[in-house]
Amino acid sequence: MERFAELKTAVESVELVDAHAHNIVALDSTFPFLNCFSEASGDALSDVPHTINFKRSLKEIAQLYGSSLSLHAVQESRQRFGLESSSAICFKAAKISVLLIDDGIELDKKLDIKWHESFVPTVGRILRVEHVAEKILEKGSNRTTWTLGSFMEIFTEELKSVADKVLAFKSIVAYRSGLAINTEVTEKEAEEGLSDVLSAGNPIRISNKSFIDYIFVHALKVAQSYDLPMQIHTGFGDKDLDLRLVNPLHLRNLLEDKRFLKSRLVLLHASYPFSKEASYLASVYPQVYLDFGLAIPKLSFHGMISSVKELLELAPMNKVMFSTDGIAFAETFYLGAKKAREVVFSVLRDACVDGDLSIPEAIATAKDIFAENAKQFYKLDVSSKNSDVKPPLSSSFQEEELNSSLKDVTFVRIIWIDASGQHRCRVVPQQRFYSSVGKHGVGLTCACMGMSSTSDGPAVDTNLTASGEIRIVPDLSTKCRLPWLSSWIFSDMAYMIRSEMTLFHSFKCLAMGFCHLSSYCLLKTILNLPIFIECLVNRAELQYLHLQITICGMGAKQQEMVLADMFIEPGKIWEYCPREALRRVSKILKDEFDLVVNAGFENEFFLLKSVLRDGKEERAPFDRTSYCSTAAFDAASPILEEVFASLQSLNIIVEQLHAEAGKGQFEIALKYTDCSRAADGLIFTREVIRAVARKHGLLATFVPKYALDDIGSGSHVHISLSRNGENIFMASDGSSRYGMSKIGEAFMAGVLNHLPSILPFTAPLPNSYDRIQPNTWSGAYLCWGKENKEAPLRAASPPGVAHGFVSNFEIKTFDGCANPYLGLASIITAGIDGLRRNLSLPEPVDGDPEILKENLQRLPVSLAESVEALEKDTLFRDMIGEKLLVAIKGVRKAEVKYYSENKEAYKDLIYKY
Repeated sequence: MERFAELKTAVESVELVDAHAHNIVALDSTFPFLNCFSEASGDALSDVPHTINFKRSLKEIAQLYGSSLSLHAVQESRQRFGLESSSAICFKAAKISVLLIDDGIELDKKLDIKWHESFVPTVGRILRVEHVAEKILEKGSNRTTWTLGSFMEIFTEELKSVADKVLAFKSIVAYRSGLAINTEVTEKEAEEGLSDVLSAGNPIRISNKSFIDYIFVHALKVAQSYDLPMQIHTGFGDKDLDLRLVNPLHLRNLLEDKRFLKSRLVLLHASYPFSKEASYLASVYPQVYLDFGLAIPKLSFHGMISSVKELLELAPMNKVMFSTDGIAFAETFYLGAKKAREVVFSVLRDACVDGDLSIPEAIATAKDIFAENAKQFYKLDVSSKNSDVKPPLSSSFQEEELNSSLKDVTFVRIIWIDASGQHRCRVVPQQRFYSSVGKHGVGLTCACMGMSSTSDGPAVDTNLTASGEIRIVPDLSTKCRLPWLSSWIFSDMAYMIRSEMTLFHSFKCLAMGFCHLSSYCLLKTILNLPIFIECLVNRAELQYLHLQITICGMGAKQQEMVLADMFIEPGKIWEYCPREALRRVSKILKDEFDLVVNAGFENEFFLLKSVLRDGKEERAPFDRTSYCSTAAFDAASPILEEVFASLQSLNIIVEQLHAEAGKGQFEIALKYTDCSRAADGLIFTREVIRAVARKHGLLATFVPKYALDDIGSGSHVHISLSRNGENIFMASDGSSRYGMSKIGEAFMAGVLNHLPSILPFTAPLPNSYDRIQPNTWSGAYLCWGKENKEAPLRAASPPGVAHGFVSNFEIKTFDGCANPYLGLASIITAGIDGLRRNLSLPEPVDGDPEILKENLQRLPVSLAESVEALEKDTLFRDMIGEKLLVAIKGVRKAEVKYYSENKEAYKDLIYKY
């Protein structure tokens, strides 16, 4: 799978153009929720729960909402979230950037197209021509006065009046009379057909073949004159069609008509079960394009793969498009997008395995199918809007247990990271979160971004005061359960067994507060505890155990956490928001250079135990072993295994872990991902490590230099660049001097050029500079090197990369007190400057920079020096934002002043970082 990691990343990250969908309905609509899973109606709906699509889709929606695995539980979750919140969750998870809506289906309490703009950056309309015709005929005051001429005059005017307001026309001729369209239908035949339609009574339903063929041909002429494409329903749908008549081969008469050779026609629904026929038509007729909505996600997984493969058998890959065919329920958009990504990845991966495509070709194809083909076909100009779409919900951190209920959740922690890099949170009861806070957020003082590590009030030079309030609004794409609360029972059991405690004493300790009721019930199930315990203890003791466990049953409750953005008012982001700062500079990089930054963090931390010295509690290293010691790993295994399991439950991938050089020091390296997700993952990783250490009676600290006579801790970050999911930091051939592309070199040169100014973002405390010293692998001099761990920027060639090539570079002057959003934003800002100015790197330093220091510039030796460098560098003011930059510099100056006056105060940092 590693071979296809880039392809998978590309498929998961591309912003989707949903080229065909329908309106959502209000929560109190009478439209049955079972229609989320099927086109069936009436009595046939009772059979829907027995379909593969229902069982698969229900599981995925339950997972998305964190509800129990039942239709009732999912519907309860929808009601609890409310329409807006549930829609926001679904669209964010789907990562749809453009939504084209056919609003011609009459639904109970359907919401207008504009309503959908709250959830998708670009929303457009598709005009259903038969719906227009039926509405015109219904408005006629006296049906006997209708003539073909009078109707066609109004019909034509109606089409032309909206031609500049819609993105395409659509026809459902397949539903009414089939696809064998008579392009030479006469006016007399059409007149008779109109009479037949009018005589059928209310409501008007156009089904006469001659009349419907006539208005289709006329609508296609109007569409062609306005350079609009035409969507044509083909293949399966609801029962209101004769499947025998919707084979797209019936369109041959239309496709051969010389009047329509320049038209653009897209066949919807993969023409299933006629996918091969549709593929053939797209291969021989230039005006035919294909769309595989509805087939995905309605078929079985094998059926979906088969259908898409059949479309690609003959059809040019630049003529195949995606749509969810979402309708009525926001969940249908999510399901369509999710399954489409999975199916397209599977199909393209197989094509690579078979040798039909290279991985770069497959990545390009994925982008074409999901976005670029539709942009060209519908002539969309959405480049300026789409980059604000946030990462998908379900693939990052929300892996909720399907059999748990939100009723088990007591509190939700809303987390933000301030300018000093401290993790802070507001906690609200679960009921309030899901009824209000999840959508509207909670109030917070503006001073929150002016606080230093020394005070919970705003620093004087930040321009932030106690006056004014913002709101922190949860980013629901990051919401997850606290894994350490649900998994700690197993570490306690392991501890008891290793300690050779008696079985009864073990269970007695568990009952007296070391475990909670749900854990006890789980153990009861696994070990048949009542029988097992009764063999060892008398009934009075057993009753005592049950009593204690019942008393401690409150521990069964769970908590959730979610990261938050900062808003000054609804819909208006606060300019001090760190997450927005990272998104802003990432958008500039994407818009100007079509590049995405990927980041992978290393987490170095110390595990400290509590000891008494002279009657006072102090903190001492957990152990005193050396770098990569197996003994250290053995001693810490219970902690590290639980950390690993917790991170796995959050879909945060650990690449490796080991004991570091410091006493009681360890490192956990995370897999690279896009920079916003990497920063989110780093926050959750720190939370996990600290919490699990606390459970084991230890304190985990990420402070850069907790003991001045020991090694320091960093949070080194590895940076690479990608375009269309392909790593382009690395050179494509051997012509590069350094094994990196010119783009990679220019970006890295920008970072090197601005590194002294970057330090206030990545090394934010005076204590940070106690770590950045020569001969400590922390990078003390302004230089770079190839695999030189003494250089602050290290070009890396990990195993699997061809000899002489560089896949990424590592920044060593990044520590665990940095706000990762601000740190990455500063790095990207500098890299953009390097790209704009086409900077080149100086010669690499291969030896010890300390020996060569006469020819090298020393990096700032203090926070005061780095802040001075930042004040002289105008780049960050323009890119990060002047107000945010003033606040950051004000906080840093407060740190400098306090710690210069309180020399021993750094020792308290272990409790804050």
